[in-house]
Amino acid sequence: MTTDTALTAEQILIAAEEVLRRFGPAKATVVDVARELGVSHSSVYRHFPSKAALREAVTQRWLDQAHFELKAVMDDSGGAAERLERWLTTLFAAKRKKALDDPELFATYMVLVEENSRTVEEHIDTLVTQIAEIFQDGVDGREFKPAHVLTTARAVFDATAPFHDPAYASTWAEPTADERFRAVWKLVLGGLKAK
Repeated sequence: MTTDTALTAEQILIAAEEVLRRFGPAKATVVDVARELGVSHSSVYRHFPSKAALREAVTQRWLDQAHFELKAVMDDSGGAAERLERWLTTLFAAKRKKALDDPELFATYMVLVEENSRTVEEHIDTLVTQIAEIFQDGVDGREFKPAHVLTTARAVFDATAPFHDPAYASTWAEPTADERFRAVWKLVLGGLKAK
């Protein structure tokens, strides 16, 4: 049992995730989250002003957790092509792990993602910006041919969508998924490389 004074937003988000896993997005309530924590629902509302705000925060937390390793790849040494490949591989692995390890919770998050399109758009913008930074490093190092950085980054993101867009999650466990990823990566790299 958590005391009202010691309750943190992170504890609420963890409890909300458990409640969503148990009841699904259609039936989960703020009262259920409070009950999970052993506090009053008003304690939850002190941190999140509405059920929608709580669900948006859960969505944001999930998106952030799924990709925290990407920042480490951004800071790695190595050439731009190598880092971009690692970044895309890490993104695919994180998404696939979430989908395959906990399919019920993943399905719940799919509903939450649809409800919170602004949060998702901001997240995608962050991912595209990370690709753009790697691409710019490649252009600066004459590894990649010059092109409009953000347009190219978005094209890379879109071309690899079957390996990170949750709409394709049903294909991620297929035996050929890694082979298909490698083939798409080779095509993308071929389009980026300086002659």
